[in-house]
Amino acid sequence: MVLDKNTAKKTAELLLQINAIKLKPENPFSWASGWKSPIYCDNRIILSYPVIRNFVREEMAKQVEALYGKPDVIAGVATGAIGLGALVADYMGLPFIYVRPEPKSHGRQNQIEGYLETNQSVVVIEDLISTGKSSLNAVNALKEAGANIKGMLAIFTYEFDVAATNFEKKELPLHTLSDYGHLIEQASETGYIKEDQLKTLMEWRKNPSQWQQ
Repeated sequence: MVLDKNTAKKTAELLLQINAIKLKPENPFSWASGWKSPIYCDNRIILSYPVIRNFVREEMAKQVEALYGKPDVIAGVATGAIGLGALVADYMGLPFIYVRPEPKSHGRQNQIEGYLETNQSVVVIEDLISTGKSSLNAVNALKEAGANIKGMLAIFTYEFDVAATNFEKKELPLHTLSDYGHLIEQASETGYIKEDQLKTLMEWRKNPSQWQQ
């Protein structure tokens, strides 16, 4: 769920501008899951563009506080949200930690890197939500460490039904700066995509796991 429609469309515009999101309905991408997709998102590119990076950092910091209040700690999900989460924490003057997909196999075998006290309130930062599985895996690790999770804020979500179901099951609030619906709206209004491409993008969204070009 997005908090502000104008921010959602502006974020979508910027992600398209720097090719953090690419739309290629006529030449689909192959995801690691095996899905064919007319869209590909890599929000780590944001870190290479200072003006856009600052926009996203400030919007996320503002929304964290508006949605969840000021937490004790900001947590980033490795690897995509480590840089962004650190920027948000720095802007808010808060401690930062990050969560690996699984504990390290050597050393102290940490899954959570940084200092976290039991019962500290935490807001989790993500770069992208697809099914939500990896994001919720990080949340589970934080809860096991005694964190009080206030919610999650991500840059973008594909708005898959499976993600909504997964977050509802965990009773975890999720908000994003932008989402698939606002992205397609922005791309259509600005002429970034043509009418036939819009049709393909909308068809994919109905059943992405089974979609074929």
